[in-house]
Amino acid sequence: MKHRIAPLRRWLGPILLWLAAAHATPAMAQRQRIELVGIPLADHYAAIVAYEKYRGQMQHADFRLKILSGPDLVRAYFLSEPEADAAMTVAPMVMDMFAKKPDFRWVSLVHRDGNALVINEALGRYVQMPPDKAARMPDARVADGLRAWKRGNGQPIIAVPSPLSTHATVLYKYLKDNHMTLGLRHGDPVDVLLRIVKPPASTAFLKQETARNQPAAFEQSLPWPEIAETSGFGHVAWYSKDVMKYPKGHVECVLIAKNSVIADKRDALQEVITAIHRAGLDIEIARKQGGKALDDIVTMVQRHIPAHTRDAIIASMELSKINYLNLNVDLNSKESFRQIMDLAYEAGFIHSKIDINALADDSFSTEITKQ
Repeated sequence: MKHRIAPLRRWLGPILLWLAAAHATPAMAQRQRIELVGIPLADHYAAIVAYEKYRGQMQHADFRLKILSGPDLVRAYFLSEPEADAAMTVAPMVMDMFAKKPDFRWVSLVHRDGNALVINEALGRYVQMPPDKAARMPDARVADGLRAWKRGNGQPIIAVPSPLSTHATVLYKYLKDNHMTLGLRHGDPVDVLLRIVKPPASTAFLKQETARNQPAAFEQSLPWPEIAETSGFGHVAWYSKDVMKYPKGHVECVLIAKNSVIADKRDALQEVITAIHRAGLDIEIARKQGGKALDDIVTMVQRHIPAHTRDAIIASMELSKINYLNLNVDLNSKESFRQIMDLAYEAGFIHSKIDINALADDSFSTEITKQ
């Protein structure tokens, strides 16, 4: 009997594989892997919702989502790993990458607006913050508090995810509007020093400086500012939408894809972008409906980013601090991108400007999020 079973086992595996292949649909057999790399931010929630809701319906794309802790890691992974097909990252970093090696294109937005400045309790002693977050505007209050601390104690520190981040550029604009300067090195004759802190570490940074009784702040994407506020160890001072005012919201994170992916996996890439746009609209609808629709979004996000608390996710959806509409590469988004580029260049964060039309590929546009 054993001699009869052994040959059967040898043949059973190949037979089962053949049967599985025979019953697979043509679309399933032809699906192409699309790995999209992102960061644990509200900026990238539409990609998470797209993965959770629409991945199983895709006919062309085998959609994979990889979350890394900061934009520098996303850049390194995207440039070095062959399986990284596309990435979501900050606009000035994309400019710097394209200036060095233009082998990818900007194919979509994933959100608009969405970052904020948070101050700790020590700095809060110099700044009178309104209790109502809707009233916290980028006026001179924080700038005056930073000046007051600097006069007696030296340069205050503000954390950003990277000098090549939209966050650093927004902060530069705020300080410039209030006649202040920033720098990266101790000894620079500036008013404020930047410290590079990955987004997930920004709340720990703020707690650490508070424990040392040192005034500090961070400029990071939602929901990290709301985590600090709802947890009681920081206060949102202003939102980027009020600093970098732009019709429909300013550009921040953009979706880029390698030229080889655009050439060889176009239908799969389009399917993923379309799903992200659908998910962006889903988030907008859920935030208006509240209840179960919003709870479902929270659940999907927390499967990928457990550190994002329910309260912080919901708080990020209030007051239109971030939006997931108008996600196409079009004239409006290119002009917002240009505004950021001009400021990033003026600040010295990027060393050359790029041809935005050479970077931009509007062929993946949809009608889904147009307003």
